Amino acid sequence: MTSLHPNSYDVVIAGAGPVGLFLACELRLYGLSVVVLEQAEDAQSPLKRLPFGMRGLSAPTLEALSRRGLLDAVVQAQRANDASGATRAAAHWMQQARRPAGHFAGIPFFHDQVDAARWPYRLPSPVGTSLMVDLASLEAVLATRAIAMGAEIRRGIAVDGFEPTENEVILRTAHDTLSGRWLVGCDGGRSTVRKVGGFDFVGTEPEFTGYSLQVDMEQPDALRTGRTYTATGMYTYARPGTIAMVDFDGGAFHRTQPITLDHVQAVLRRISGTEVTLTALRLASTWTDRAYQAAAYRRGRVLLAGDAAHVHSPLGGQGLNLGIGDAMNLGWKLAAASRGDAPAGLLDSYQDERHPIGAHVLDWSRAQVALMRPSPSSRALEAIIRDLMDTRDGATYVAGRVWGISLRYDLGDSHPLVGCTVPDFALASGASVAALLGDGRGLWLDFASHAPWREFASHWHGRITYVASDAQDRLGLNALLVRPDGVVAWVDEGDLDHEKAARAASRWFGERRPASG
Repeated sequence: MTSLHPNSYDVVIAGAGPVGLFLACELRLYGLSVVVLEQAEDAQSPLKRLPFGMRGLSAPTLEALSRRGLLDAVVQAQRANDASGATRAAAHWMQQARRPAGHFAGIPFFHDQVDAARWPYRLPSPVGTSLMVDLASLEAVLATRAIAMGAEIRRGIAVDGFEPTENEVILRTAHDTLSGRWLVGCDGGRSTVRKVGGFDFVGTEPEFTGYSLQVDMEQPDALRTGRTYTATGMYTYARPGTIAMVDFDGGAFHRTQPITLDHVQAVLRRISGTEVTLTALRLASTWTDRAYQAAAYRRGRVLLAGDAAHVHSPLGGQGLNLGIGDAMNLGWKLAAASRGDAPAGLLDSYQDERHPIGAHVLDWSRAQVALMRPSPSSRALEAIIRDLMDTRDGATYVAGRVWGISLRYDLGDSHPLVGCTVPDFALASGASVAALLGDGRGLWLDFASHAPWREFASHWHGRITYVASDAQDRLGLNALLVRPDGVVAWVDEGDLDHEKAARAASRWFGERRPASG
């Protein structure tokens, strides 16, 4: 469909953070015209660099980056930007003799406690379960890839307003107007797209103001390193002057007045119980545990992803992974809708699948806040949770949540692998599953080389890649169908149920077509 507006695109993305940039790459993979509008003129920010820009990538995010050929570039960029080892210095939990594998509200769990046998449909993967990166490195890699793929990134341009019509969305900026057949708001927790679009945003108000500080101290040894809970709050300290702290003031100080040296010193003294003296405030930002979520992720031709769709505290580092998951789930579906060949309900499945995941992450954040409150009941509850996490069952449960391994969409099939990310099968052909998914098509893996499956898959030629290859460990399967986002949509355990396979393929890839079509 041709837009009536001369400055038109298939998709306009508001926000050039990791979510918007990754989504741009996904949409360009399918040939859509894409422009990304970013309010900030400069992509650089001290808060994106170490130590405050440090982020933990979970297994689903690492797998998504690997499938699109981005993971090696992210790792290399991180190493180049962290030659001094600042990532390790910023991650205080990595300094312990027994290195934890993650934490929940600051309570660590350890690799040697995690029982991977509890995840029978997960195979060893070279991408691992977690990776520490800085936001600046990740954004630089994604921006480079998006531009190389043909996406347009316009910085210093904010969306002032927009008007959806039947066929497109007309956007206004301070510079001009433009249109997109679709508009996706990836413009953060204070999203203009969400507000102008009239999306309901509901949740719970904050209990604390969090501070991220880079300071000079008169006595750098006055504070305990690592995470410390006190009678009035919590602080985390890494020498010589990196501090994060939470003040249970109901979020009263967040973005309400300038952050001064005197103020943060007073808060730090109250929380730490020490008379520490700060001599300089070099960098400061605030945040809260406000936990809100859009009631709907789509209103007509306007959609939300990332922090525009859900906000919560940064505790546990779930936000970036949640946003990348949104983009991975939405990209191929929006592309099909834009092309006009999406099966019925495909774009609606973005809301159906991602909204429950977002709600779970918000509750995960709220639960951590409950353990952090400076009260006798919270300290007692923390002691119990700490004991539980020190068991094999407890550590495995928390690892599954923190690493993203337990993530599963309800696709209406009771098989435990359907709705999960595809395992990293060691194929006899030598091809990797990640590489086979790199072109954005679906994947039909036929381990038993069942001749009828080849003919069957040919009816979705151009939308599904058929691969016949045995695997070192089939996990008891003869064949499976994988969506473009790496999610298993159907499995064959030997029943050769062609009707069930046809329903699954049609649900995600449209109706059958003749092999020659």
